[in-house]
Amino acid sequence: MRYVKPENLKDASALIGGEEGISRILAGGTDVLVQLKAEMVEPDLIVDVKHLDGMREIVAEDGGYRIGAAVSGAELGEHTGVKALWPGVVEAMELIGSTQVQGRATMVGNLCNGSPAADSVPAMVAADAVARIHGLAGERDIPVLDIPTGPGRTSLAKGDIITSVFLPARPDHASDAYLRFIPRTEMDIAVASAGVSLELDADGTCRAARVALGAVAPTVVLVEAAGAALVGTKLDDAAIAAMVQAAEATCNPISDKRGTVEYRTKTAGVLAKRATLIAYARAGGQK
Repeated sequence: MRYVKPENLKDASALIGGEEGISRILAGGTDVLVQLKAEMVEPDLIVDVKHLDGMREIVAEDGGYRIGAAVSGAELGEHTGVKALWPGVVEAMELIGSTQVQGRATMVGNLCNGSPAADSVPAMVAADAVARIHGLAGERDIPVLDIPTGPGRTSLAKGDIITSVFLPARPDHASDAYLRFIPRTEMDIAVASAGVSLELDADGTCRAARVALGAVAPTVVLVEAAGAALVGTKLDDAAIAAMVQAAEATCNPISDKRGTVEYRTKTAGVLAKRATLIAYARAGGQK
């Protein structure tokens, strides 16, 4: 196994793109190092990128924030600007692992794992977050929604490195929320989860809504019908019921020792409702 610490992103992409065997990127390391220790994978190449320009930075940009790929959950949770603008994204990331893990774990690593139950991903999808990717052909931006393609799989090509995630600007009277259900009180994987982002008019009418669900399909899903059910309403009972119905109808989970199909589906609807009401209150709506 080779460990390489390249001087720039171009070299990093070239190293990964040219490796015929198994390669892994090291940023936070909370997944890669565990996989190595458990002998789940034996990489031929590990490329350390956490020292490269911008990887450890949170930068204000166009009214939003660009989060470097090696920014930890602990660092994100201490950033007052991101917490004020996107509290749901921050609370999703802060649910990952223990205090020790939070010192290293990253949103980008959580995304690249390709887990349908990844906590930060539904919140990022609800936020319409965009990943910036450096590849062999240069740099491009892709919605976070389009990165996972199935359990353990992503749309990233060989040589691609996600360098940052952009959380966009938002108008007044807008906010988000994230909730999950786990069998234990902490440090567990979601049975179901929901991220919701809302934009309101001054009178509390919902102008725009995004509802994303985790752990209930092969990938995190954006439920457009659920968001549409809220638009034009002040989240009355009928609108909430329609949103829940749309969320449940989208669910396509598996049954396993942690929950049946029916249980995960019902739980996803409950979490979507609760996250919606939290986001609405944060945005200044009155219920």
